[in-house]
Amino acid sequence: MFQRNRKASDFGAEIEAHIELETERLREQGLTDEDARTAAHRAFGNVTKVQERFYESGHWLWWDHFWQDVRFAARMLRKSPGFTAIAVLTIALGVGATTAIFSVVDATLLHPLPYPQPEQLVTIEDDLPGIGARDVGISVPEWHDLQRSGIFEYVTPLGGGDVNLTGSSQPERIRLLTIAPNYFAVLSVKPQLGRTFNPEDQTPGFNLEVVISDGLWKRAFGGDPHILGKSVRLDNDLYTVVGVMPAGFHDPGATVEQSNIDVWAAAGFAGDPAPPPQRNLRILPEAIARIKTGLTITEAQSRVDALVASLQKEFPDDYPAQSAWKVRLVPLKQTVVGDVRQSLLLLLGAVGLVLLISCVNVANLLLARASARGREMAVRQALGAGRKRLMLQLLTEGMLLSLLGGVVGLALLFSTRGFLLQIVPDSLPRLNEVAIDWPVLLFALAASLLAGAIFGLAPALHTGGGNLTDALKREGRAATGSSEQTRTRRALMITEIALSLVLMAAAGLLLRSFWDLLNVQPGFNPQNIMAVRTWLPVPNDPETDIYRTTAQEAPFIREILRRGRTIPGVEEIAVGDMAAVPLGHGRDDLNPFLLVVEGREAQSDQPPLVNVSMITPEYFHLLAMPLLRGRLFNDSDNENAPAVAVINEAFARNYWPNGDPLGQHVKLNNARGTPANSWTAIVGVIANARTESLAESSVPQIYLTLFQKHPKDLAIFVRGRLDPVATPVALREQVQSVNPELPVFGAQTLDEMVSASLSQRRFSMEMVGLFALTALLLAGLGIYGVISYIVSERTHEIGIRLALGAQRRNILRMVLRQGLTLAVAGAAVGFVCALLVSHLMADLLYGVRPTDPVTFAAVALLLIGVAALACYIPARRAIQVDPLVALRYE
Repeated sequence: MFQRNRKASDFGAEIEAHIELETERLREQGLTDEDARTAAHRAFGNVTKVQERFYESGHWLWWDHFWQDVRFAARMLRKSPGFTAIAVLTIALGVGATTAIFSVVDATLLHPLPYPQPEQLVTIEDDLPGIGARDVGISVPEWHDLQRSGIFEYVTPLGGGDVNLTGSSQPERIRLLTIAPNYFAVLSVKPQLGRTFNPEDQTPGFNLEVVISDGLWKRAFGGDPHILGKSVRLDNDLYTVVGVMPAGFHDPGATVEQSNIDVWAAAGFAGDPAPPPQRNLRILPEAIARIKTGLTITEAQSRVDALVASLQKEFPDDYPAQSAWKVRLVPLKQTVVGDVRQSLLLLLGAVGLVLLISCVNVANLLLARASARGREMAVRQALGAGRKRLMLQLLTEGMLLSLLGGVVGLALLFSTRGFLLQIVPDSLPRLNEVAIDWPVLLFALAASLLAGAIFGLAPALHTGGGNLTDALKREGRAATGSSEQTRTRRALMITEIALSLVLMAAAGLLLRSFWDLLNVQPGFNPQNIMAVRTWLPVPNDPETDIYRTTAQEAPFIREILRRGRTIPGVEEIAVGDMAAVPLGHGRDDLNPFLLVVEGREAQSDQPPLVNVSMITPEYFHLLAMPLLRGRLFNDSDNENAPAVAVINEAFARNYWPNGDPLGQHVKLNNARGTPANSWTAIVGVIANARTESLAESSVPQIYLTLFQKHPKDLAIFVRGRLDPVATPVALREQVQSVNPELPVFGAQTLDEMVSASLSQRRFSMEMVGLFALTALLLAGLGIYGVISYIVSERTHEIGIRLALGAQRRNILRMVLRQGLTLAVAGAAVGFVCALLVSHLMADLLYGVRPTDPVTFAAVALLLIGVAALACYIPARRAIQVDPLVALRYE
């Protein structure tokens, strides 16, 4: 290699010159030319051996051997196109599926966040463990304390929500993130146009500047290069555009919606429209920070704990001991990823088993092929090839197969990438970052090489281990594998069946769990119901807010109800806030309130948090939520009447386990707003409904009437014979006929919301189920291949048995027994492994135990049934053998 031909020729010329000189010397001593040349060659020695030693002295001999092995392997694979195609497709299936899941795991769990020094970014969470409350938000004074603590470079509160963009032909609802001016400094990101906010800006309220996303810039403003300095109207307030973020920038949100922010507005949270700052008024739902350089999260947490202790001593009334106030620093990446880690690791483990099963299948194919090539290997050994050399040759064939399979797998992945991303739920964190990049390609290469090493070792380790003389005596089909090879094939088959049963058991448990969730009674009727959303503006100056009070908002609500009833197909209509949308609201839509029960004020220095929904009286009947005791809301429950509430059974059982909640009074202090001055009477108790999650049946819930509260985020519910296209258009026309500046968006049926609430569980179930079906198919093909090979090996024996009078049913029973013995043994091993693995997925199950005997028995019977079918086909072929033909079979 690398100019070796020239050097070898030079060395050959040098040898020839040496022999010529010796020949000339001997000729001068009187020998004839022929005798002189013969004597010179004899004196020099074996020329070929000298040339070989010179060749072997090169530093690249290993490359020559490797390249020879590759070329030989390619020739052998070309000679068996059927075998090559099956093996390559099997590996392509395993590598492609594994790489696809790894690309999701890599983007979600392994990749650092796409910001400079992401390890310094943390989420700040306030907990009140004394009353069982987590992540309750922080107050403005606490934010300032943390910023001045010297622990962080910057601390910024976050408040996500909707805002109305007006001024064009149709008002548009866009995603707004309200932040502190130092937000972009926390993330250390720059705009593509203009600037961001001044981190030192001390404006108490909004500073009337906005930064917009690349998507909004192009969608709403046509990519206008002169956008900077122009004004946009958001919730009736004019803001100046000062910057445009790059196209690839996404906020650190847990879902696609949370990360795709359209506009950022900066505020000091101490002026209108925010209430006056108070320590016990946690109006900031969340905050993120960048730790100072040189500090670890553990060290920063220790300093924060010391700060918390000092604040508790300084402000004992705001931080009562019973609440046990704590501040936790959570890595921002952990907050973004949320609770999907276990599901993704389950998928990666499942697809890893598919790859392993693929390797076992190909290993069995290669073992069978190696048995057929036993005489060839024996001849090569007899000619001087060492066992190590033959092992490397077979290992190279396996590696070449695996690389070909990896290339085909990647090609399949690239061609189906768009489809695969469509089946991934939008609720998956960091979905925007899923890509087939260099780490993913390197993983595919590593997976291919590992697969090649796994299935290539099986035939390689059995090469050259038998008796050379016996191997040379074998001919044709009689050149069957050794008993050791047979035992290895059977062991591989048992392993494959065991791995398949583990996957099938996991898929069965997830399927049972998903089926139970689908058939659970939600406590409301989602059929023929649609919800659309709108957003009432929140101007910075409260005096300009036309919906500032309940008395101002109530006429708008009543008019929407009246006009909505005139829409064709609408039979019932109700209005609620976003928290009232069953299974269709997010964390930003919740209304946390501090609950104080009358007569128990002294029992708790810090009241618990409850989430409140605000609705019109028609809501319960529209959703078919039954009343258990008392009454529901009516038209007399307005802004001039005493405040009333309806609670669910779980709320009543939680706070009045042995008493009657009707007539009891509670005080609801908005945890992110002004405290309540009056008591609210409990007038009714409804049945529990699974409006938060289908998996949770007893979440305490309290409902207030919209005619005594005035939320800005509204959902309009309609029931009837609805047209999925015409009904949302009609609702928008009716809303905008009352106020043309209100956007109407997000039309969705409740059936779609129920389905969407199960999207992550459905994705995990579908993926694991698909992998389990693949494993079942591979196991069936594998056992078919092994039994077929055993039948072909024993064709001569079967012919003798038939010739001696054996019944064909006995032959059938013999072959089936061999296959089913392997299947039962594999199922037994897999049963034990599945029992161990199932406990790791207990948190992903609902209504079914990890050791559910019905599921385990069903998958075991299904696997054995498929194995029996796979055995029957070669067994039937065995009983059709003609004894005369079989006796001549070699």
